[in-house]
Amino acid sequence: MSFDLEQYGNGTLPEQIRSRVCRNINGLNIHYLEAGYGDSEKPLIILLHGFPELAYSWRKIMIPLSNAGYHVVAPDQRGFGRTTGWDNSYVEDLSLFNQTNLVRDILGLVSALGYRSVECVIGHDSGAGVAGWSSLIRPDIYKSTILMSAPFTAVPEIPFNTYKGDGDNQPKPDTIAEGLASLGRPRKHYQHYYATREANADMMESENGLHSFFRGYYHYKSADWKNNNPFPLDSWTAKELEKMPTYYIMDLNDNMAETVAKEMPSGEEIASCVWLPEEELAVYATEYGRTGFQGGLNWYRSGMAISDGSHGNRQKLELFSGMKIEVPALFIAGKQDWGPQQRPGALNTMQNTVCRNMSTIKYVDNAGHWVQQEQAEKVCELVLEFMRNK
Repeated sequence: MSFDLEQYGNGTLPEQIRSRVCRNINGLNIHYLEAGYGDSEKPLIILLHGFPELAYSWRKIMIPLSNAGYHVVAPDQRGFGRTTGWDNSYVEDLSLFNQTNLVRDILGLVSALGYRSVECVIGHDSGAGVAGWSSLIRPDIYKSTILMSAPFTAVPEIPFNTYKGDGDNQPKPDTIAEGLASLGRPRKHYQHYYATREANADMMESENGLHSFFRGYYHYKSADWKNNNPFPLDSWTAKELEKMPTYYIMDLNDNMAETVAKEMPSGEEIASCVWLPEEELAVYATEYGRTGFQGGLNWYRSGMAISDGSHGNRQKLELFSGMKIEVPALFIAGKQDWGPQQRPGALNTMQNTVCRNMSTIKYVDNAGHWVQQEQAEKVCELVLEFMRNK
């Protein structure tokens, strides 16, 4: 891949944010955005994006955080954007996309930038998983963590006190796919769809084009889609999960492009979208038009190994069985975001079991899944309040 760093963002980034590449980091050349640079004494904040996002997704909060005295760095993670060195095919060996290796990517970047500690690692969506694992595995480096939109619960346990048993102590396969497919309105889980070989091409070759796909996807999961009114689900069953919108529990025969096309915003709604105007949306379409989605989709394929009991990713993570996040932690989500509710019980597990030092959960009104973009000012207030009081 080749690209012009000076043209990153198509002129939509303020001059206080610059684009750089840090080379030879765990097999990658990591592209990142930064603000508040130039003073090695400033404490470091790392911002980790989710899917389908980019370092660019943090543009609205980087300058306020840097104005508060921080060096703020947002990388394109493995599989995304202008970071290179990863395979964008439907790879069979997913080990490079395992959580431990994603943590290693960011640890390598921190070290290459000349820091021995990070004041706070902040992750959104799947980036919250990397932030959570980073703070759990290396609390000596990451002084605090903020998780956004996706609760962190994924610490698999090694079977305990089983020596007198029959040896059948492996995690049971998840049968939710069969349950969803057998509903009166047959459905499927979006993560299972994202694990298919067809998902990347479905989105890249969507009938109305990549720009339109991103507009529909971002609109559908935002507070702009007025039917986003989440509530807790009672159980991990098909009858409960089907209560969620189709961007999570899809119709069985639809792909994701077809799913979001049914909920496309009107021209008036697009014109009034101040948090993601057309020129900023075009950055996502341009970057993904270059790389495709498969790098990010491989995260889902690797991560599903935690729940289905397969070896590889889960086996590596079992090394940390019983460990908790001990550093100060905060969870932020949009009030209109289904993300925190999509796995029943996850919020309670995160707050009361996995995180030993988590303050109250903060919900931001008039924000859906893209909370740091939809309500950037409020998110900045919450982050800085947490940093002052942790």
